[in-house]
Amino acid sequence: MNLLHITIGALLQHNADQLPDREAAVFTDAKTRYTWQSLNEEVNRTAKGLAALGIGHGDHVAIWGTNVPVWLLTQLAVARLGGVLVTINPEWKQQELQYALTQSDTRVLVMIPGWEKTIKNKVIRYDYLSMIREICPALPCADAFPELSRIVVAGDAPDAPGFLTWEDCLRGGAAVADAELEAVAGKVAPHDIALLQYTSGTTGFPKGAMLTHYNVMNNAWAAAEHMGVHADDRICGPVPFYHCFGSILFVLGALVSGAALVVPAPMFHPHKTLEAVQSERCTALYGVPTMFIAEMEEIDFDAFDLRSLRTGIMAGAPVDKELYEAVTKRMGAREMTIAYGLTEASPVTHQTMIVDPVEKRITTVGRPVDHTESRIVNPGTFKTLSVGEVGEIWVKGWHVMKGYYKKPEETAKAIVEDGWLRTGDLGVMDENGYYRIVGRLKEMFIVGGHNVYPAEVEQSLHTLLEDKVDMLQVVGVPHPKLQEVAALVVKLIPGKYLTLEEVQQRCDGKLEWPKIPRHLKILDDFSVAMTVTGKIQKFKLTDMLRQEWGL
Repeated sequence: MNLLHITIGALLQHNADQLPDREAAVFTDAKTRYTWQSLNEEVNRTAKGLAALGIGHGDHVAIWGTNVPVWLLTQLAVARLGGVLVTINPEWKQQELQYALTQSDTRVLVMIPGWEKTIKNKVIRYDYLSMIREICPALPCADAFPELSRIVVAGDAPDAPGFLTWEDCLRGGAAVADAELEAVAGKVAPHDIALLQYTSGTTGFPKGAMLTHYNVMNNAWAAAEHMGVHADDRICGPVPFYHCFGSILFVLGALVSGAALVVPAPMFHPHKTLEAVQSERCTALYGVPTMFIAEMEEIDFDAFDLRSLRTGIMAGAPVDKELYEAVTKRMGAREMTIAYGLTEASPVTHQTMIVDPVEKRITTVGRPVDHTESRIVNPGTFKTLSVGEVGEIWVKGWHVMKGYYKKPEETAKAIVEDGWLRTGDLGVMDENGYYRIVGRLKEMFIVGGHNVYPAEVEQSLHTLLEDKVDMLQVVGVPHPKLQEVAALVVKLIPGKYLTLEEVQQRCDGKLEWPKIPRHLKILDDFSVAMTVTGKIQKFKLTDMLRQEWGL
């Protein structure tokens, strides 16, 4: 793989010139389609609208919304202007929103009016306009948002100073000449910051990772290369745009390969995802493991024609052997790849390839992406460990962020020793350079002096309990003598029954004693601990168990 030295805006223009009539983006739920030429034209209109609001090189524009066309247009338009896109989690409330807009020095906020989701027949409404008006009834709002000058609403906007509609924004851009836009776009350089992506920390407020055009374009390119994706492919992405999986691997993955991106719905919906794959003849499918599980659990799953599927990316959480085999066989994605990474590395650091042996594609996250380095380090001594030893994964190369925005101390803790990035993940490398993830450093727990890595235990339990368990998680909970012990949280296959005694019997002789669960909790689903991206947050499960069991 040869590294790209091109900006997001320049490559979009290239696609519009070389592939003008090829489909670039399809929003099936919104019934909206763009060719590369029409997408480029809409991005130019959006860029002019933002330029008329004073946005230029280095200015920060935040986007708050779900996977809708406005999100895509804003991302690409901000990049064309040389601005920095600040991605806001759709599930954030007032406190997180205010922190991010203030800490990021956002000048313009683009938002949708709100959205809603249903969990267990309960409708949860995210009324963005009410949230923002509570904090900031009108602009300027120096106390809440010192730098914020405009709020653009993709819908009806409040009749208040500083607020305007998306259409108003576009109309204002009509006064910006083509030559003026071209001049601004021509000054954007590959090493300029393109994205400010906030990482979701378990404690305190998130940190904004500064990612350049060079970081994200090459990461998208590497991921596409590993899958063998090109202009004839169609990528279905139910992953959220605000997350690096959506904004980089999905959106920019289509940009660097020329493939069409297919957006099934504003938020993840398993049935609509399957419909989109079938109707749009998608060849690649992205998602975290819980998304693939939900798709295959659809009651009419077998009625869908998924024969077009070939490849894709599963990432965001450990993938067990049973799930991988189900995706390749039941869904037909025989060349599915597994990726591992983190926001601070823009995001993929390791990924399997379609030419890797099946065993490696099932049991590992692959090898480091091209032109980067990786090693396993003792987190206490920082000594590089040997093949087969468990330690923290460190990475180095073109994919590492510039740092956390306005947080030099946190940056110095993350990027150490000549540019090495500490991932906070525990892994092991085999003799052929393939990596396997065994858990988060902060999720590791100690049972009577023995280190236990949750992801490693989960892999074994998936196999031992596959006939009864649909999903499972292992966490450490306090114990008066052993310090901590393993607790198993499961979602059962409908109609199945499971006891702790049976779990322990199945583990006997198969797992070392510290890894055998001492507690069992059965849940209907994992929504109580799941993020908008479908990741399960172990610390929430631990807190729930501690409170419920009085530990």
